[in-house]
Amino acid sequence: MKALLLSEYNHLAIQDLPDPTPGPDELLIQVAACGICGSDVHGYDGSTGRRIPPIVMGHEAAGIVAAVGTEVSGFAPGDRVTFDSTVFCGVCDHCLQGQVNLCDNRQVIGVSCGEYRRAGAFAELLTVPARVAYRLPDNLSFPEAAMLEAVSVALHGVAVSELMGEEVVLVIGAGMIGLLLLQAARAAGASCVYISDVDETRLKLAEELGADETLLATGAALVEEILRRTDGRGVDMVLEAVGRDETIAAGIDCVRKGGTVTLVGNISPQITLPLQKVVSRQIRLQGSCASAGEYPQAMELIARNEIKVASLITAVAPLSDGASWFERLHAREPNLMKIVLDPRSDSSTERAR
Repeated sequence: MKALLLSEYNHLAIQDLPDPTPGPDELLIQVAACGICGSDVHGYDGSTGRRIPPIVMGHEAAGIVAAVGTEVSGFAPGDRVTFDSTVFCGVCDHCLQGQVNLCDNRQVIGVSCGEYRRAGAFAELLTVPARVAYRLPDNLSFPEAAMLEAVSVALHGVAVSELMGEEVVLVIGAGMIGLLLLQAARAAGASCVYISDVDETRLKLAEELGADETLLATGAALVEEILRRTDGRGVDMVLEAVGRDETIAAGIDCVRKGGTVTLVGNISPQITLPLQKVVSRQIRLQGSCASAGEYPQAMELIARNEIKVASLITAVAPLSDGASWFERLHAREPNLMKIVLDPRSDSSTERAR
């Protein structure tokens, strides 16, 4: 099969690799779409340490079942499917409680680190355990289905925040996950959703996706604007989608006493925490990791157009163009959001948004 192999950091190329064979409990999937995640771009240059070469990356994917293992039921060749990026064991205490994202034996598709190596979906073929797969509705295209992983992450972030409805919410960061958190909070019943960023183009897209107000501000300027708009009270909830010292500190200053700051972004491995503010104002800091069964809800919300993903897809391109797209994303070329690669044919037509 053809695959986009990261043979060394900052070097991707199409290679011929052996076709994978499904195990007894696995599906063999012909990949039809795989999105380039920000974590893949950080893995490309080695900054995360979780894409150790050689590795085929890619975990935001969908495709067609090509074969099933001997113990698989409920799936058949020809089925259109997607799959959770988290491969969970299904038998540890966390899995038995439904917290599959916290599985003690958790692996992530397209990741290689010190503990394990699992091939990803920037390839013509991929095997995944049937337990992490979901059948796709007919009205969901493969590129849209490649967005399900990111949508499920946003839905999980809102779920663990315990948003009940009618809250005033601030989303910090209008990248892919921030724009999906905006829509997920709106779908969960937030009465007002602000979103902040330092990129005007992203904020314009946020307006189109339903933000009540967009704020071209960060740090102290953002805090000042939020307090002015809330009469000094602060918002009920902050969904932080960046993960840096300054953005988390701003989120803590923007939330009301007794409010919640949910940390979804994780660019920085460590931050400095303003402990006295958190303690004296009884602020709840909530971490959010991946997703835990939100795929069916994500499919339903996209089908109902309550979460819009088509406008977030910048281009659909053949796998052979993958290396050049990684270079452009790594260089932080403006106005690029989600790039979806189609490994089925080099004749695939790139579609610009």
